[in-house]
Amino acid sequence: MSEFAGMEELLQDFLLESSELLSDVDNKLVELEKHPNDKALLNDIFRGFHTIKGGAGFLNAAPMVTLCHRTENLFDKLRNGELTLSQGLMDIIMDSTGAVRDMFGRMGQGIMPASPDAALLSALDAALAGQNVDRPAHHSAPPPAVQAVAVPAPNSPDWALLHSAITQAASPLRTEAAPAVQAAPPAAPAPVPVHAPAAEQVPARQAIKQQPATGNAMPQQQENTIRIDTVRLDQVLNLSGEIGLTKNRLTTLRTEILQGNTEAHTLRSLDEAISQLDLLVGDLQNAVMKTRMQPIGRLFQKYPRLARDLARQLGKEVELVITGEETELDKTMIEDLNDPLVHLVRNAVDHGVESTEERIAAGKSPQSAVHLSAEQVGDHIVISITDDGKGMSAEMLRRKAIEKGLIDAETANALDEKQSLQLIFLPGFSTKDQISSVSGRGVGMDVVRTNIQKLNGRIDINSIQGEGTRISISLPLTLAILPVLVVRVCDQPFAVPLAMVREIIPIESSAMQEVSGRPTIVVRDEILPLKTLTGLLGWAPTQVPAFGVLMQSAERAFILAVDSFVGRDDVVIKPLENIRPKGVAGATLSGDGSVVLVLDMEDLLKAQQEAAVAQGATARHLDLLTY
Repeated sequence: MSEFAGMEELLQDFLLESSELLSDVDNKLVELEKHPNDKALLNDIFRGFHTIKGGAGFLNAAPMVTLCHRTENLFDKLRNGELTLSQGLMDIIMDSTGAVRDMFGRMGQGIMPASPDAALLSALDAALAGQNVDRPAHHSAPPPAVQAVAVPAPNSPDWALLHSAITQAASPLRTEAAPAVQAAPPAAPAPVPVHAPAAEQVPARQAIKQQPATGNAMPQQQENTIRIDTVRLDQVLNLSGEIGLTKNRLTTLRTEILQGNTEAHTLRSLDEAISQLDLLVGDLQNAVMKTRMQPIGRLFQKYPRLARDLARQLGKEVELVITGEETELDKTMIEDLNDPLVHLVRNAVDHGVESTEERIAAGKSPQSAVHLSAEQVGDHIVISITDDGKGMSAEMLRRKAIEKGLIDAETANALDEKQSLQLIFLPGFSTKDQISSVSGRGVGMDVVRTNIQKLNGRIDINSIQGEGTRISISLPLTLAILPVLVVRVCDQPFAVPLAMVREIIPIESSAMQEVSGRPTIVVRDEILPLKTLTGLLGWAPTQVPAFGVLMQSAERAFILAVDSFVGRDDVVIKPLENIRPKGVAGATLSGDGSVVLVLDMEDLLKAQQEAAVAQGATARHLDLLTY
């Protein structure tokens, strides 16, 4: 039972408004760190904590009131000039906001938050008393315990796990080497040694960091509410009223026709009413879609704090510059974008930009810049993460992929520079030689690409050595309606995502060539593999394919051979209940009422690749038996 019984609606309103307010406070804290004497920022942050404290008091959340009150007192002294903002003081304030956010998570599950951490309260008290809470700046160093652990090869037995299972002992390998399948796990900064003659002189922030994790972190819940401008709701209401009037007109005309009135005037009025209904339904559809659109700035506002904390942990100077916050995107897609963007921002700070010493040696500014931007291009939104760091070397990426056994030397030599950059998306690929709490396991970018593909998006990389890297994500504005190209094979219609289609070309037998035993077609000096849709589906062809659809996925381009095509359409995908055929994303209805399966091309290609690998393994096994 919820500990906030009878106040559920009030609790939801408080969590929604206070979460946005706390995110705004986090961003202003990052700005305050750059402009510590900005009184306006200090006043805004003070009011934010005061508002959160007031709402928490109304809900009788005494632990949150206690923490917010002490933090509020700290800001009161800062704005009155009784204290001076320092790096150690800012770290304690950031810990306070993080603790408040954790309390939000517990309250969202109907649980009263626990008392604030004693070490955090002691740190706040020490700061309020004017004690020195600064600590030496530190630089990143991979944890030695992790470096010493040997990770077994993917196909080799896990001897440490076997030994622990037999002896009932804890396995050190499993503790560190099993990566959680998350796009961006939160990193806990390692405690920094402080040279102090006595234990009581150790800064309180270090005591906070040295406490072991409890493992009781609350899982994040997706918001099930949305804020909509009343102007958009008024537009939906007006269109609904006009559709109702048009429906009444159609009912009247239907009655006249059933009574035998089929004069030209009646039929012309029927045609006009249907055309008007078609126009109104289209406008209503667009208006309803706009009610789901939210500014992506609500998502972006989480990242300045993230970049600041990670840069401080790694001993780097990084500024996150955000543009295009007003760009709108479907709310469900904004929530699903959080994990990929968290990892890309962390990746830019960790891998992309150099340390301060390296930047000075290279003649660059000591402070690096990471740009996060969003803009609408046609019916897509493009999100870019750009850094001014060291860039990536295609040769180095190929060498790393070979060392990790992800590709062989022959495949690596055949890759051009753009294809080599795509190697970072391979599962298990990492440019780091040692595992740290931030990176090195080789699971992040693979998860990023997988999540972007689930949103029918595309991710591209451009990098110049010594200048930086740009990662671009292209996404449809919404997933509710999917533009598709309807093709036909064996007299059966299928829909493929239009975002993957580059062009349609005729297939002529004279243009086909075989490369390594596989059919290919040259299109504008580009050799592209030819794959038949019947072959991907495992069907027997009934005729020779007449057309090819040139398709572009995240890292490959190919020609899909089909019998014919129907044309472009905008469809609403319906999931297939209780079944999930491989390579089928869902189903929709065509204009004539027939069922059209919407294909998942990435799934189909992956299934074909797995089948080819399995067939090759079977053939090698038979060869060994024959030998």
